[in-house]
Amino acid sequence: MVDPSSYRPKPGQIPDSPGVYKFRDEHRRVIYVGKAKSLRQRLASYFQDLAGLHPRTRTMVTTAASVEWTVVSTEVEALQLEYSWIKEFDPRFNVKYRDDKSYPYLAVTMNEEFPRVQVMRGHKRKGVRYFGPYGHAWAIRDTVDLLLRVFPVRTCSAGVFKNAARTGRPCLLGYIGKCSAPCVGRVSAEEHRELAEEFCDFMAGRTGTYIRRLEQQMTDAAEEMEYERAARLRDDIEALKKAMEKNAVVLADATDADLMAVAEDELEAAVQIFHVRGGRVRGQRGWVTDKVEAVTTGDLVEHALQQLYGEETGDSVPKEVLVPALPDPVEPVQEWLTERRGSNVSLRIPQRGDKKALMETVQRNALQALGLHKTKRASDLTTRSRALEEIAGALDLDSAPLRIECYDISHLQGDDVVASMVVFEDGLQRKSEYRRFQIKGFEGQDDVRSMHEVITRRFRRYLAEKERTGEWTNGENASGDGAPRDGVSADGTSTEGAPLGNAALEGDTTGNAFAGNAFTEEDGRPKRFAYPPQLVVVDGGQPQVAAAKRALDELGIDDIAVCGLAKRLEEVWLPHEDDPVVLPRTSEGLYLLQRVRDEAHRFAITYQRTKRAKRFKASPLDEVPGLGETRKQALIKHFGSVKKLRSATIDQICEVPGIGRKTAEAVAVALAQAAPAAPAVNTATGEIMEDEEVGASGTTTGSPEEPVTAGASHERRGQET
Repeated sequence: MVDPSSYRPKPGQIPDSPGVYKFRDEHRRVIYVGKAKSLRQRLASYFQDLAGLHPRTRTMVTTAASVEWTVVSTEVEALQLEYSWIKEFDPRFNVKYRDDKSYPYLAVTMNEEFPRVQVMRGHKRKGVRYFGPYGHAWAIRDTVDLLLRVFPVRTCSAGVFKNAARTGRPCLLGYIGKCSAPCVGRVSAEEHRELAEEFCDFMAGRTGTYIRRLEQQMTDAAEEMEYERAARLRDDIEALKKAMEKNAVVLADATDADLMAVAEDELEAAVQIFHVRGGRVRGQRGWVTDKVEAVTTGDLVEHALQQLYGEETGDSVPKEVLVPALPDPVEPVQEWLTERRGSNVSLRIPQRGDKKALMETVQRNALQALGLHKTKRASDLTTRSRALEEIAGALDLDSAPLRIECYDISHLQGDDVVASMVVFEDGLQRKSEYRRFQIKGFEGQDDVRSMHEVITRRFRRYLAEKERTGEWTNGENASGDGAPRDGVSADGTSTEGAPLGNAALEGDTTGNAFAGNAFTEEDGRPKRFAYPPQLVVVDGGQPQVAAAKRALDELGIDDIAVCGLAKRLEEVWLPHEDDPVVLPRTSEGLYLLQRVRDEAHRFAITYQRTKRAKRFKASPLDEVPGLGETRKQALIKHFGSVKKLRSATIDQICEVPGIGRKTAEAVAVALAQAAPAAPAVNTATGEIMEDEEVGASGTTTGSPEEPVTAGASHERRGQET
């Protein structure tokens, strides 16, 4: 625990102006970001008597070791900078809304020649029209299925579209009238885009025009005794009305607004948002957060508005935002919203009428969400605390291990040997700090040597960071042995051990996007391995534990505990102990260690399979110096297959845009030296596939291996560990 008076700024040192401030811990990690109309008054409130502070604020100021600030000219600039820093540093003590899922949107890709209607999640893309969010993807598909009868817009993927254009036959939707089939030229690109725009207009709430138009067409068809056409129009009208009934009118005058409600107690808060477009509820979403400091309802609303509209611009920000309480002051937030929309935004509390009634409905949803969350997590905080205390007691640690790192080795019969490092903080995953390694010190299968190498590399980097920041000095390099720092070879080039998202590493396949590492350099670049754990867990028994402990001893590190979890009987092994520690099967501590170990195993297996897949998909074109992925794809697209490219002359290869004669000669040489690939076989039918069906990599589009789930046992994977 740190005494806040040890880093309190001197009187008069803090300016009395708007700004943003950061609290950092002893390892220089940003743990809290805040803004203030007056930095002097706000920061002074943190350095009062600890007994007068909110419990979690007290924890924050005693965890911090320094405070710094940045002065800005206006409160709007402070709001923008605070949002940017929270996104960049992911501070531990800031209010962070945990979105329970990635909400699906109905998206129309107006940026394509033939716009496509589809379900999309995640970050929004430029040139795509979005409607929603919806609570469930099936709700979008039901709506689209009804509307395609009237607006037969393309819904197929690019591959299906190209295949239909090549064969001249549309897909099933084209035959049953739910697609206008632009792939085979039934409609032109302009006509199809007009259909897509009408679809977007209808989804945006302009429904009356189309209903009246269809009703008039139905009447005209009946008068002209075209009864079959009139019947089809009647069915179209019913389909549109049915789609409209899914979203009942809740506000008159085709109002566009977002309504936000907050339900809270002393420890947590739940936020619910209803998105109303054209007077109809188009989507709903909700978040739950821990109240890590003494915050008012207005503060919670401000943080929610930042998360909701921080990445939005234009019409994605509605004209009206209704909230249960206004931030204090409200003007900077309203001005910020207006800037993001590009026109005036009204931020207010509804007082009467339909909007107040709908707000009460949103409030009931927020209360229900908070109650459900508390039911699910009634014992979660207690359970995690008990698990950490049990681990500390079983391993005879001085305090609970708030940061645990676990390491696992993975390979396939000694090939593609890799390792993973996963991080749990306060009993929860910290995926932004996961790391992965390639074993480079030797070749072959040796889990003990691999574990020693990985632990050495990881903590040599930790010591290097301490030396660089002045926390630790030794006259030599960080490892104290004269060897180059891990991650930098003798010639200064970068090697493995970079954080996820770094281009030096091969693609991550966990499905997570790790943006804005919480532990960064002063200029915003991610640090590597700078934050030490209290406990290192290795996947294995006594030999692996001994290797990890030996690596730490060689580096002179004696304040980090080490243990291993052997899978056979789930024993916990400690260094220099002949007998394992056996935790009860019902122990929360054992359950947490199992979760940590299984996550490390999953992460290692994922990386190992990625590397193996890339090796299997090697192509002769990979050996051509200076030939990148774009030009490789251009060659394959021009000739159709590797076989045809192999038989082409140098002059014919030079005809491909971007391919010069020198490159063409290198391509010809590489293909001549490479043996022709064996015929590809469709594993589903057993037939031999033509080269035209084989991609640039020389392999079929399907995987030659039977997929194995991440939860499968070692026995099912054979030699894969």
